[in-house]
Parts: sequence; structure tokens; C-alpha cells
Amino acid sequence: MRTRYIIYIALALLVAYLIYNKFFSPHAKESAAAIAAGGKGSKGRKNGPVSVNIMIVKDTAVNNIIDVTGSIDANEKVSLVSQTAGNITGIYFTEGSKVKKGQLLVKVYNQDLEASLQQIKYQETLAKQNEYRNKILLQKEAISQQEYDTSLTSLNSLKAQGDVIRAQISRTEIHAPFSGTIGLRNVSPGGYLSPQSPIAQLVNIDPAKVTFSVPERYLSIIGPGSKIRFNTESSRENFTATVYAIEPSIDVNSRTITVRAKAPNPKGLLTAGGFAKINLTLDQIPKTILLPTQAVIPDLKSSLVYVYQNGVAVSKPVKTDMRTDTKIQIIDGLKPGDSVVVSGLIQMRPKVPLKIAKVIK
Repeated sequence: MRTRYIIYIALALLVAYLIYNKFFSPHAKESAAAIAAGGKGSKGRKNGPVSVNIMIVKDTAVNNIIDVTGSIDANEKVSLVSQTAGNITGIYFTEGSKVKKGQLLVKVYNQDLEASLQQIKYQETLAKQNEYRNKILLQKEAISQQEYDTSLTSLNSLKAQGDVIRAQISRTEIHAPFSGTIGLRNVSPGGYLSPQSPIAQLVNIDPAKVTFSVPERYLSIIGPGSKIRFNTESSRENFTATVYAIEPSIDVNSRTITVRAKAPNPKGLLTAGGFAKINLTLDQIPKTILLPTQAVIPDLKSSLVYVYQNGVAVSKPVKTDMRTDTKIQIIDGLKPGDSVVVSGLIQMRPKVPLKIAKVIK
């Protein structure tokens, strides 16, 4: 029994020692003091000023530029076909080559027409001689006017027949209607060619046409002579073009107007059907405010920025308009000389103390 009491007393003393060592010993007091000091230090850091970069607002001249997409078209483009049917007797072009206007490209069988033309020529020669003799006889009053008129009509009729055959022969020869590059041919020598058979495509793409659409609001700004800059996926070069035609009506679905420009293409870097990313300079705004995009915070009703005033952050609602990749235009809410916060925006709240790390002018 005494042994049990001794064990209880020993356990009680051990617990008392542990409690004393944890809460009342000099070491425990020092630890508590250190924790309290650390808490005060953390609170001080939390309520300390936020280090930020600020930008001094100033008026800036900026070009009013919009980015649109368009398509590249050939200056002239035609699918070559024959006006008559027959077997092909000659192909006089190489696929993908340059051809000149009027160059013979394909010839269809026409020997029967050539023979008929030759026959008409013989008859015409005889008719000319007959007409000449009758004309002399008429002057000498050896024949009547009616006899001479009959010989003249016969001559003119033969000339007309010759013209008809020449026209038929011309339709058996396909010539290039303009200079350009001819594409892949769809016919072979000896094959039968009909008016429905496509021969090849002929394309002239110097200059190239660039077709695109702009919003209706810019109709009064853009016009013939306006310059555009654009680039394509197939080339790293930047190209320029000049507007030369505008569609006279507005698309009722998109409320846009179609514009067409011409771009020099001496190196052949532009290809018909290509995609153009167009940079269109409409006009210049002489005085406006531009801020880095990250400085403007979207809000439910508008947008806002934080301004440095008397050492603290002050929020200001602003109205925005034109945007670029890195800048945004402010049309209301700021004035030149304001100090706009452009960094540390995650920590921004109204009345937050600020410390200026850098001033951007």
C-alpha cells in the first residue's frame, strides 16, 4: 500500500516539474519573450509600405492603328479553255513558267479549216481580177452597172467567207490573254479538247491585290491612296500596299466595308490565296495618355488605376479606348503629372502606404 502511495507522489512531482519547466522556468520566459518580439516584427512588416514603381503621366502623340486580316488575290487570274473542240496538235508552254501576252500556248487540229481558207483565197483572187476587168469595162460603158455590181458583190462575199474561216482558225489557237505565270496543265498532246476542258490556270500577281474589311466607323477615314502594312505566314518580310478601291455598300451582317489595295510583288513572295495580317494606320492622335496594360485593372463597371498621393495608394476609375500589345489608351480619369502605380498591383488597396522604388518618365 505504501509502495502505491510512493509511486503516486513520484508521478505528481514529475508532472509538477514538467509544468514548471514549460511555463515558469527562466528558459520558458525567454522563449515567450522571443515569440512576442517575433510577432511584433511580423506585424510591423505586414503594415510597412509597399515598394512600387510609378509612372509619371504625360501627353503622347500616337498613331490610331487597327489590326485586321485579309486575303491576297492575283491581279489577273483566268482558267484557260478552248473555244472550239478538236484534237490537240501542240502544247507550247512549260508548267510553272512565265508567259508573255499573246504567246501561243495550245493548238487544236485545224488543217481542214486551213484548206478551206486556201480555197477561198484562190476564188478571191479570181474574183478580184473579174471585178477589175468589169470596172474598166464599166468606165468604157461596155457593160451595165448591174453586171459590175454583181462581180463586186461576189468579191466581197468571198472576202467575208475568208474572214469567217480565219476566225474559226483563231479559235483553234489558245494564246495568253496577259503576261503571267502558267500553272499545271490538265491536257496532253493528241488528247481531245472541248470547250469544257480546263487547260491550265494563268495568274498575274505583280502587283498583288489585298482584300480586307474594316468597321463602318472608319469609312470616313480610309480612302483611295491610304497606305497599309502587312505580313504573311510564308514570308518574314513586311509588305506595303496602297488602297485603290472601296466597296460602295456596307455588309449588313458584319457592318463592315470591303477595301482592296495593291502591293508591288516583283520578287513573287506573295501568293494568290494567301493570308494577310494587316496593320492599318488610320490617323494620328496628337495628345493622349498611354499606360502599360498591366497598370489598368478591370472592374465590374469600368477600369481603375492606383495613383501615388501623399505616400499612399488612391484608386481612380478611368475610361479606356485603343489598345496595343503593351499599351492602353486612357481617355478620361487621369491628367498629365499624375503618378500611376505600375508594379506591385496585387498588394494594392486604397490607403496602402507606398514606397517609391523607381520613377518611370
